[in-house]
Amino acid sequence: MAVIEADGVWKIFGGDPERARRLAVEEGLSKAEVKEETGSVIAVNDASFEVKEQEIFVVMGLSGSGKSTLLRCINRLIEPTFGTVRVHDEEVTAFDDDRLRQLRRTKMSMVFQNFGLFPHRSVIGNVEYGLEVAGIEKAERREKARRSLELVGLDGYEESQTSELSGGMQQRVGLARALVNDPEILLMDEAFSALDPLIRADMQNELLELQEQWDPACTILFITHDLDEALKMGDRIAIMKEGKIAQVGTPTEILTRPADEYVRSFVENVDRTKIVPARTVMRDLRDDETVAADGPSVSPHTPIAELLPILLDTDGLLAVRGSKGTLQGVVSQDAVMEEVVENADGTRRRDARAGRTDEDPEAAVA
Repeated sequence: MAVIEADGVWKIFGGDPERARRLAVEEGLSKAEVKEETGSVIAVNDASFEVKEQEIFVVMGLSGSGKSTLLRCINRLIEPTFGTVRVHDEEVTAFDDDRLRQLRRTKMSMVFQNFGLFPHRSVIGNVEYGLEVAGIEKAERREKARRSLELVGLDGYEESQTSELSGGMQQRVGLARALVNDPEILLMDEAFSALDPLIRADMQNELLELQEQWDPACTILFITHDLDEALKMGDRIAIMKEGKIAQVGTPTEILTRPADEYVRSFVENVDRTKIVPARTVMRDLRDDETVAADGPSVSPHTPIAELLPILLDTDGLLAVRGSKGTLQGVVSQDAVMEEVVENADGTRRRDARAGRTDEDPEAAVA
């Protein structure tokens, strides 16, 4: 079931959007050529996609590719020039101001790259701000804010000032504020990009674990310029170039079947076994298979490279369990080896194009 549907969305800045679109569509002019001809800038070019219920859908692209503008078209912080956006089959692009405010307050929250915290408010004051604006009584909003802070691991910091917190902790405050309304949809715009690498990895893992714990899980639209982050976080990924969506697919599809040379250039140097998580090769437990209840297990977010040594100590099956210990599926040694071999083949093909060869054909697997 699609929660978000974007159909032919354009965002064109400038005074002649109709002509700009016509030149792009009918004459095939590039973004730069359209700007030179009309003075208009095509930020989003005919973007169509859907986000399924409870999935993490990642939009990835370089700076200026239009990904953040596209995100803001979804909740109409930026008005689309053409096209439609639907949420639960309701046309958001036709909402009046009252319905749009209601959508943002009750169904959809957003986390920004720069945290967007109020320096004059305490941690809990920041988290409860949206509830306060909505007119929720103080006792109720305080209780909701405390639960939200506990969810992101910040219980005990309620009365701290945001200036006293590290960057990672400040982003947790921003995440708690977004979650306090129990949103169905979470929009995340480069939310972890400003963090140090180790803190960023922690926040990625935290979000993935939260997604497992929520009942029901959020539907997340996640923006990033980092391919490793996209592959780690995304159930599906859309790659953007100059406002257009170049490809939509699962991490495995993006890595193994790039749609064009642009996408191929992104993925050609990726060691997929260190990035792609176990959930991409996970399957349901079949009727004639068993995994020991007390046997080894891995998180659905464990990189494939870490699975093979563990599998060697099993009968070829490894349980995949969520943060609460619930069995989500299994991975087999055959499935993991297939990924390892595919990665090695890709490495050899890249080396061949670069004029290199390996004397040891297994070297690329190591």
